[in-house]
Amino acid sequence: MAGNAAGNVAGGASGGGAQLAIEARGLVKRFDGFTAVDGVDLAVPEGAVYGILGPNGAGKTTTLRMLLGIIDPDAGYRRVLGAERPHDVAHAIGYLPEERGLYPAMKASEAIAFVGALRGLPLKEGRRRARELLEAHGLGYAADRQIRQLSKGMAQQVQILGTLVHRPRLAVFDEPFSGLDALNQGKLEKMMRGLAEQGTTVIFSTHVIAHAERLCDDIAIIAGGKVPFAGPVDLARDRIPAQVRLETRSGDGPWRAALPAGARRDGKADGGAFWHFPLPGTGVEPLLRALIEGEAGILSLSIERAGLHDAFVAIAGEAAARALEEDRPEEPRR
Repeated sequence: MAGNAAGNVAGGASGGGAQLAIEARGLVKRFDGFTAVDGVDLAVPEGAVYGILGPNGAGKTTTLRMLLGIIDPDAGYRRVLGAERPHDVAHAIGYLPEERGLYPAMKASEAIAFVGALRGLPLKEGRRRARELLEAHGLGYAADRQIRQLSKGMAQQVQILGTLVHRPRLAVFDEPFSGLDALNQGKLEKMMRGLAEQGTTVIFSTHVIAHAERLCDDIAIIAGGKVPFAGPVDLARDRIPAQVRLETRSGDGPWRAALPAGARRDGKADGGAFWHFPLPGTGVEPLLRALIEGEAGILSLSIERAGLHDAFVAIAGEAAARALEEDRPEEPRR
């Protein structure tokens, strides 16, 4: 899929970052006495790329289905594109479910047009757009092939294009990267960014931290049906202080008093040392002055911000992080 054609599928969206495309408060869903979603709050700005990150079974799919009106919450409130009834704005929503499904005997172009027709797009226009999209995404040669004749990855790309053929204002993807090789995962990421640039709101669920970290403006971390964090990715990462890595020529001196009490030291054969510690709340400047004035002999100093993985562990806990790792598929070959 060629990301530079995102504009072909993104038209018709309204901007306005201050407006919310999705607002949910206290969503609850129970199945046979089991609480799958327990008080979820979400606020998704228009035009954002928003990720719902959590292990399989955390409640991601159930949450998306409630937002779309596929199932109703047992408690709570939702508003989607300004409507309290999601079905009232279904024509403006594109949805890629986790369970993929296309009619095997349908031609690729017909399958895309059919999905668009389900959202109110006239079939004739859908057929025209389908061929245009397939050409734009490098699949023009497959327009008249039946779905059963396509590889699994190609069929998934066809379904993604069907999700977008009616040019929705809101595109919802449930685990969209599953089944795609590394090349097509990258192309899908580029397409999703392009959609947001054109004004379409993109929300997707994933259990792969790398996708959320690369793509998202905001995320909701979900574990055990609850959302312990929802907001900007940078704010999640800031839950953990940045780490300082320092190498000094000297191993000791009065300058050591400027290091935090918990600084970890790894000695060097030449008498110097490596130091690891959280960035002090006063910042790095007072530390630098003390090191220079105390003649510590700074050989290197770097400040490393926490990644989203470390933030996930801090927010959701070790058990949820382990579940996330267990869910992660083997990295596809490039």
